[in-house]
Amino acid sequence: MSQSLAWLMLVIAGALDVGWAISMKYAEGYTRVGWSLASLVLLAAFVFLLGRALKVLEVGVAYSVWTGIGAAGTFLMGVVLFGEALSAMKLVGIVLFLTGIAALKLA
Repeated sequence: MSQSLAWLMLVIAGALDVGWAISMKYAEGYTRVGWSLASLVLLAAFVFLLGRALKVLEVGVAYSVWTGIGAAGTFLMGVVLFGEALSAMKLVGIVLFLTGIAALKLA
């Protein structure tokens, strides 16, 4: 597998992680069957893609990038979908977080 394909899989795994977190919220403690099943499918998909990407990428960088995508994406989706609080300090934190991810990718 090429580096480019591994990075693509990693980014998709990060996006699926966001979907997984949001589906857990909608599953309401795994009491809603449809959302619960969606959550489990998304979990399996991102673990599979992350594992494949780790065959090529350094584990420290890949895991950091994956968790960063998941954390930043989930934060932003929480604001958009659930009206969670957004402040200037939170935005600064997300920007710093994403800057760190970019630095890891470029290193």
